Amino acid sequence: MIRLSIPFRQALSKLTLPVLIAGAFGLLLLGKADTVVMQRARMALADVLAPVYGLLSEPLSSVRNGVDNIRHLFTLYEDNARLRQENERLRQWQAAAQALDVENTALKANLHWIPDPAPSYVTAHVVADAGGIYARAVLLSIGPGTPVVKGQVALDDRGLVGRVTELGSRSARVMLITDISSRVPVVLENSRAHAVLVGNNGAHPRLMFWPEGSPPVEGERVTTSAEANAFPAGLPVGVVHYTSGKVAELVPYAQLDRLEMVRLFDYGMRGVLPPEATSSKPGSEVKK
Repeated sequence: MIRLSIPFRQALSKLTLPVLIAGAFGLLLLGKADTVVMQRARMALADVLAPVYGLLSEPLSSVRNGVDNIRHLFTLYEDNARLRQENERLRQWQAAAQALDVENTALKANLHWIPDPAPSYVTAHVVADAGGIYARAVLLSIGPGTPVVKGQVALDDRGLVGRVTELGSRSARVMLITDISSRVPVVLENSRAHAVLVGNNGAHPRLMFWPEGSPPVEGERVTTSAEANAFPAGLPVGVVHYTSGKVAELVPYAQLDRLEMVRLFDYGMRGVLPPEATSSKPGSEVKK
């Protein structure tokens, strides 16, 4: 074993840092002088280390997958418990619905009830949400010869959208229930009281003219009324919501801010169509 003297070891320790600094500067100069050589060296080192990284990552991936599987098992247990509870509630509702269906069928038979004919409808794409004489309206693209007439009721997959008020050869304009010219007769589900849904060019139209003593209730469901031969009864419209100023508004079921597809139903009702000459946009004049 070679023994180094203490002065030599002290001198060697003092030279370590300058040698490392000189080596680092040398590598920097080499990298600046020939980037191709350095790039090849880096890629050669990466090629050597890649299999090592792959071997090291496999056990880590196995451990990570095992932890995820255990966590997933606990989640599945909780989901199964929740689904069992929901299935039990659904069975109860199914039994109640079947009993009501049997009762409803018996009552209809006793009353010799004649069901309403199923309305015809067409589906159209929304191509624009501005223009025309209404502030809140959408333009639909329809093909030539499509059976669309003014007054048809427009719905999306959630609820009432509005009515067809203008018609062209290849397009139709639907005035939304939020337009200031819109008036929709509605029924409050809890009290069965009648009211009028009045548009205000905002996101939530207002409820007005309900009977004294039967005010709308927060969260109450609202459907259409057959008054004035404008809409059929029972179409879902929205739910009641009171503002901070105690004003009864309606939160529509229909996604009026992002309509893509609209179905136009022909219920054969043409009552109370808004006048085409009256504009609902502020500052516009009445055509003569």
